[in-house]
Formats: sequence, C-alpha cells, structure tokens
Amino acid sequence: MAAPGGLLGLGLGLLLLAGAVSRGFGLYFHLGETERRCFIEEIPDETMVIGNYRTQLYDKQREDYMPATPGLGMFVEVKDPDDKVILSRQYGSEGRFTFTSHTPGEHQICLHSNSTKFSLFAGGMLRVHLDIQVGEHANDYAEIAAKDKLSELQLRVRQLIEQVEQIQKEQNYQRWREERFRQTSESTNQRVLWWSIVQTLILVAIGVWQMRHLKSFFEAKKLV
Repeated sequence: MAAPGGLLGLGLGLLLLAGAVSRGFGLYFHLGETERRCFIEEIPDETMVIGNYRTQLYDKQREDYMPATPGLGMFVEVKDPDDKVILSRQYGSEGRFTFTSHTPGEHQICLHSNSTKFSLFAGGMLRVHLDIQVGEHANDYAEIAAKDKLSELQLRVRQLIEQVEQIQKEQNYQRWREERFRQTSESTNQRVLWWSIVQTLILVAIGVWQMRHLKSFFEAKKLV
C-alpha cells in the first residue's frame, strides 16, 4: 500500500501539472465603430471553452469609461480549424458565450459590436473586457458542488479526475500536432528530393545538348 505522503505528493503533482496545461486569459481592448477583433486559441478536441465579457463606453464629460447601455450588443463568432462556424450569435453589452471544440487545432474567436446601435455614443471608443477559460478550468466547481450536493472530498476527487482527463486531452493534442508536423516535414523533404532530381536531369540534358551542339559546330567548320 502506498504511503499517505506518496499519495499526497502524487495528487499535488497532478494538480500542478493540470494547472500548467489549463489555459485561459483575461484582457481588455478597444473597438471602433466598424472594427472587428479576432483571437486565435489552440484547443484540443472535445474541450469546453467559456468566454465572459463586459463592455464600457467612453464618457467625455467624466473622461472615463463607464458601463455600456443595455441597447449596445456584441456579436460573437467562433470558427474551428476547418473554417467552419461553430458559434455565431449576438449578445448584450455584457454576457457569456460557451462552445465545445470537436476538432483539435487553432480556433478563431471574433467579436464586434452591433454597428446599427453604435451611434449611441457617437463614434466613441468601446472598451471590451474579455476573459476566456479553456478546459476544466472553465468549470464552476462551487456551482457543481451545490447542484450535485458533493462533500469537499468528493468535489476534490471530481476536480482531480477532470484535471487528469484534461491532461490526457492535451497530450493527445500534442501528439496530433507532432504527427502533423512529421507529415509536413516528410512531404517537404520528398518535394525537395524530387526537385533535386529534376534539377539534376535538367543539368544533364543541357550538358548533353551543349556537347552535341559544339560537336556539330566544329564539324561544320571542319575543325574535327
């Protein structure tokens, strides 16, 4: 039987590793009236992504950004690596969007305002605060514990299981990327090889033609 200290060390190691592979970012950016901002996120397959955002309008009188009016909305569009739209929806001035990836690779997340109502602040700048969480880090474990009536120990075990599953997804994604890179390298090497062969054949053909041309020239001049 493993010692309690060993199990604790293993659990802490898994938690640290899961924290390293769980991705997410928070930022804010500014949008003009017809501007569109897109972000690229590498996501494994069958992975949930949650994005939370809120908007602010610049108040010239207060010279500061204030919460946007309810009439202002944001349009969110998400495309998978095959350029297939998996989410296209309009939200309010503050909201949350959720989607699940079905294809591993780079997903494009784009946001822009509903320009028909952008005149509410007469061409001013819109500040968007965006927070995107990928994988098990997107789960609200407090809500899960309350819904499923889990004890603290049960919740920790469930969290650890989901973190291990996310690690497996990340490992599968890295293997998929490595396989694609290997295929690309082999294809490139094969093309380089064939191009080298073609170049060699061209040089040989030119050399033979030059020799025959020179021989015909010397024979015509009666030098040979």
